[in-house]
Amino acid sequence: MTFRPKFITFDCYGTLTFFDMAGAARRIYGETLSEPAMQLFIQNFAAYRLDEVLGAWKPYAEIVHNALERTCRKNGVPFRVEDAMQIYNEVPTWGPHADVPAGLAKIAQEIPLVILSNAMNSQIMSNVEKLGAPFYKVITAEETGTYKPQMNGFEYMLDVLGCGPEDITHVSSSFRYDLMTAHDLGIRSKVWVNRGHEPANPFYEYEEIKDINGLPGVFDL
Repeated sequence: MTFRPKFITFDCYGTLTFFDMAGAARRIYGETLSEPAMQLFIQNFAAYRLDEVLGAWKPYAEIVHNALERTCRKNGVPFRVEDAMQIYNEVPTWGPHADVPAGLAKIAQEIPLVILSNAMNSQIMSNVEKLGAPFYKVITAEETGTYKPQMNGFEYMLDVLGCGPEDITHVSSSFRYDLMTAHDLGIRSKVWVNRGHEPANPFYEYEEIKDINGLPGVFDL
């Protein structure tokens, strides 16, 4: 029998919403950096954002500020506070990947959808409203007091939903932020949306789809 979870839980940014941090950085630094230098800058910026969320909780504006400042320092680029704020302020304007609304709408008729996101309360709903499907719960890092990939947010989510790790399917395009932690917490039903962010890692036992249009088929919908 196909597993039918009580809830399907999602990462939002990158998995559902087109998380355009690379584009935001290009819009500020693209005219001053060569293409190889810009590629390195984008890679460093992503790495420093991950590093920043591993510590104690702080507002996401500080995550962006600190990560950008460290990236600029590493790449010999002048850092300006207003550049960090410009990138942060872009986040609520970003919409979904093109495949998301139709795929989600089909699933939402059958199984409640939940988001667990590294976001602020003031950011996330603008992005969620663009996804085109109803969500049972939207849980943010501001609410949980922790950022993924730390375990606390997942544990908080399970408590809020009143279920165990065996009751959900978690969907993400990232192993480092989501699927590794889900695996460690005993969430056996996992779906990797292969958006090219990271290489496959079969150790973590997931079903792979190329986009959200493939998700209904995971549940025979």
